[in-house]
Amino acid sequence: MEAYKFVALDPAGKEKRGTLEGDSAKQVRQQLRDSNLIPLSVDVAAKKESANTPGGFTLQRRISAMDLALITRQLSTLLRSGLPLEITLKSVAKQTKKRHIEQVLLAVRARVREGHSLSSGLAEFPSVFPELYHRTISAGEESGHLDSVLDRLADYTEKRQQMQQKTVLALFYPALLTLLSIAIVVGLITFIVPKIVKVFETMDQELPIITQALITTSATLREHGLAMLGVLVLLVIVTRMLLQRPAIRMVWHRIILHIPIIGNLVRSINAARFSRTLSILAASSTPILDALHISSQVIASDPIRAAVEQAASRVREGSSLQAALEQTGYFPPLTISLLASGEASGNLEGMLEHSADIQEREIEALITTILGMFEPLLILVMGGVVLTIVLAILLPIFELNQLVS
Repeated sequence: MEAYKFVALDPAGKEKRGTLEGDSAKQVRQQLRDSNLIPLSVDVAAKKESANTPGGFTLQRRISAMDLALITRQLSTLLRSGLPLEITLKSVAKQTKKRHIEQVLLAVRARVREGHSLSSGLAEFPSVFPELYHRTISAGEESGHLDSVLDRLADYTEKRQQMQQKTVLALFYPALLTLLSIAIVVGLITFIVPKIVKVFETMDQELPIITQALITTSATLREHGLAMLGVLVLLVIVTRMLLQRPAIRMVWHRIILHIPIIGNLVRSINAARFSRTLSILAASSTPILDALHISSQVIASDPIRAAVEQAASRVREGSSLQAALEQTGYFPPLTISLLASGEASGNLEGMLEHSADIQEREIEALITTILGMFEPLLILVMGGVVLTIVLAILLPIFELNQLVS
């Protein structure tokens, strides 16, 4: 049985859209006719994504971290209440107000009704459900504790979504302030300054260097501003294309890791993400080598990801996890110490989760510190720019007054 999306007309001629399950498109059309609807189109709701698509391109719409967290919590709650899996999937699909999420969930339900496991159904949509997600659920199915694993997965997705939300909210005001400051300065130079400097065109005396520089800058922006903006956009596009190449991206990420403060922030973010992911996989009884492989995929920094993969090779050869990760040099000493404690006590997942909590608190504190430094610095810079513009305008006036007197 498959899930199909349809477009049909009701007796009043009004268009209706929705999703139905059936063995074939023909059967779904018949269901629509039996409901006094005229089918216009019937298509498979969500097609299986190809794993061999070049560059990982897919037409399947992704879902936000908030939606994924909500779906996971609903699945966990309904399964824990004792509902069968297929009824749970249908209930969650009908609960969502986003059509593409409903279609994916119904497609997964159709796979489950055909006899496939939940994890294999989710694995057919990697752009919606990442590898961590379906591999963790697979471990829960094998252990017979799917509801508890989903509960942990719901906690994980919610914490990750909250962390992303806090970061976005923290960066929103500085980004808005920066854009407004740039817009004000550009507006002053391109529209206000030219009208004022016309007064100086009739003066026979030589203008101060700062005034000449302001006039040149204003003329350049007015005459070539659009071309400069186009070059900037082109430069951004070319840079992004170059960063698609692994060798160039690796060099760029290494440079970022050596930038003061920013490098520490990147290390902390990736260490927290890695610890949180490895914790939930360890709690789900996923083999440690598989857990390390999956956890490395959530790391955004190429050098750190490569170091974790090398650490996995050392663990395969018999090294302890703590010693293998310590050799990378990318993880904080506190994380390494907690790892050692977790391995010694047999509570690895608990120590990893504790490490992730500590790292996330440090990230929040570091972001707050950076933003606290950025805002006054931006005000000082913008004040300096405005002061320069004012001096460039006033200096010729002062010199003219001295000549007159």
